[in-house]
Amino acid sequence: MYQFIPKRKIWLTISAVLIALSIAAVAFWGLSFGIDFTGGSVLEVRYSQNRPSVTAINESLSSLGLQNLIVQPVGDTDVKLRFQEVDEAKHQAILAKLQELAPAGEGQSSMEELRYDSVGPTVGRDLQTRAVTSIILSLIAIVIYIAWAFHKVSQPVSSWKYGVCAILALVHDVIIIIGFFAVMGHYFGYQLDITSIAVILTVLGYSVNDTIVVFDRTRENLFRLRQGFAETVNISLNQTLTRSLYTSFTTILALMAIVIFGGSSIRDFALALTVGVFFGTYSSIFVASPLLVIWNNLHNRKKA
Repeated sequence: MYQFIPKRKIWLTISAVLIALSIAAVAFWGLSFGIDFTGGSVLEVRYSQNRPSVTAINESLSSLGLQNLIVQPVGDTDVKLRFQEVDEAKHQAILAKLQELAPAGEGQSSMEELRYDSVGPTVGRDLQTRAVTSIILSLIAIVIYIAWAFHKVSQPVSSWKYGVCAILALVHDVIIIIGFFAVMGHYFGYQLDITSIAVILTVLGYSVNDTIVVFDRTRENLFRLRQGFAETVNISLNQTLTRSLYTSFTTILALMAIVIFGGSSIRDFALALTVGVFFGTYSSIFVASPLLVIWNNLHNRKKA
């Protein structure tokens, strides 16, 4: 039997370091928000051969006066352009300029438009507000649900404390994911969009599921075992460890297949979700339950 709880200081120290690094990444590099939140346009095109360089594209489009233009090569043939919102006339002018850079094809254009999205700044601000609200409401709903699910287990730890510890573990996951977004934005130009919020909400659900499995086994063992609370939690972690690891491992395998073989439009989403699932599993084992034991120990010391 592995001693998770006796070694809780090690796991919580690792978590504290990861959280500190994530906060530092956000503080130094910031977060790069996509057009979903800031407003603007994104255009993705594909060249059948001899994709022009970023410099050539910038020079070709300079006469159009595009604001906040970002040109990003994607894969071997695609180019993604981000710029301030434009009207349809300028959209067509951009396509014409990009077409001029395309080598001559055999009777047809060797450049094709894959995607064009435009979001106004008002819509972007509204989406940003809705995204934050959805995350906060999800966390509140999780606390209420866990407190209700564990209302029959009030000793030695009150039922609402299970919910609070689960939320602290989820906050741990969210901070690390946001730190990952900051690193990806700094080194690879990753921008937060609505799919990033989907990643966070998915990880919240996945992580709390793992945490509830451990807490539920702890609840069962409190009625069956004649052990101290810390020992009971440690036994419960060992009993659910295999299930948690197998579930997470198979999920990560599927996500890595998408990262390796999937298209560019979904690769970043799958990679962020892989990181989130990994740390969500970590927090359900090494953060949530140890915090519950620490809280119980502090309560007992105050009573003494």
